[in-house]
Amino acid sequence: MHSDFPNIINKDGIAIYYGSILNEETLPSIYTNLFNKIAWQQDQIMMFGKAITTKRKVAFYADNHIDYTYSSVKKKGLPWTPELIQIKNLIESHTGATYNACLLNLYHTGEEGMGWHSDDEKEIILNSSIASLSIGAERKFAFKHKASKETMSIMLENGSLLEMKGAIQQHWWHSLPKTKKVGTPRINLTFRQMQS
Repeated sequence: MHSDFPNIINKDGIAIYYGSILNEETLPSIYTNLFNKIAWQQDQIMMFGKAITTKRKVAFYADNHIDYTYSSVKKKGLPWTPELIQIKNLIESHTGATYNACLLNLYHTGEEGMGWHSDDEKEIILNSSIASLSIGAERKFAFKHKASKETMSIMLENGSLLEMKGAIQQHWWHSLPKTKKVGTPRINLTFRQMQS
């Protein structure tokens, strides 16, 4: 199915933007359900040897016995909710991949973002598909090549799916730049293939 969608980065990996995959009428109820029913917690990350509590909130859901460590903090996967299973099945039908974990981020406004990073933790299967679903506020998403430093960006619309796979995590960083122009929340679900 993905052959219809071009690779938006020109080398060293694959990033496919599918646009909105969710029905516009169902988007508000999906958003409300995730906002109210996900077990959101403020994220604890280690920066320069200090534990920092972020404004953005996170949750991690996964198959049994799957943990995820990033920024020196270990997360245990919560059991899937019926709603997340439904979304996972929809995304798998688009990407043709299967996922066993999902990291969710809740950005309350554009003043919350994410700096340059790669999803290259050892628990993630090398070169595997990471599918990122955006719900809520439209936000800019940027890529930066680690060697050439070239950058490119894309606007992630409400209900849209972005898939990253291949060698992209080895060669590119990505970020969600902060902006004062966005005053409403965005929920991001990143479905992953983790070592089990």
